[in-house]
Amino acid sequence: MNLLYAAHVPASDGPYPTVLAIHGWGASAHDLLGLAPYLHGGKALVLCPQGEVTVPIGGGAAGYGWFQLVLSEPPDLVAFRRGADALRTFLDGAMKRYPIDPQRLVAMGFSQGGAMAYDLVLRDPGRFAGLAALSSWFPAELAATIPPRPEHEGLPVLVVHGTQDQLLDVERARQSREAVRPFGVALTYREFDMGHEIRPEALRLLVQWLDEKAFAPRPRPADTAAGGVLP
Repeated sequence: MNLLYAAHVPASDGPYPTVLAIHGWGASAHDLLGLAPYLHGGKALVLCPQGEVTVPIGGGAAGYGWFQLVLSEPPDLVAFRRGADALRTFLDGAMKRYPIDPQRLVAMGFSQGGAMAYDLVLRDPGRFAGLAALSSWFPAELAATIPPRPEHEGLPVLVVHGTQDQLLDVERARQSREAVRPFGVALTYREFDMGHEIRPEALRLLVQWLDEKAFAPRPRPADTAAGGVLP
């Protein structure tokens, strides 16, 4: 596989419901791994890839990112696509290595990782069962490049943000909420009294949404057109 990563692999046999957990700017493959025991009762495969962009964080230490980030400026779409393509290649490799349930694959991203998750899922909605964007944003420049598709309809999307977020103002999440609505997704949007973080109440919502929305069977467009429902 093309990226360094950390993984939580359930003790049971697959196929596994799977969460692709994408870290934020300056973090690493281990940043979101601590959520794994809570997601789907610890019975989901959680894959945490690490970005290839090095981010100096002082004292000789380094974190990682997916593209060079300047919050006051639009993202460099060329660099953004490079990071997104690396994640797609990683996921292709993971599908071959792990017994992933293709009907229950969710992309979850925190901060910059959420922007990557928006791109991965909305650009290829037939591949995913859901999208969770935590303390993140959906760049307008990115939204303009993604055409609507039938598979967007009813796709579970969770957007969670803190009203006290000091790095990404909550207004960015509200703009993202409006940017994603035209795709026809099944949107769950919540704000919490927190900063740039995942507080217990936000985690509880994530766990509930994952089990009740993203991992729950839902009709795909082809099934609906044929008058059928997925088992």
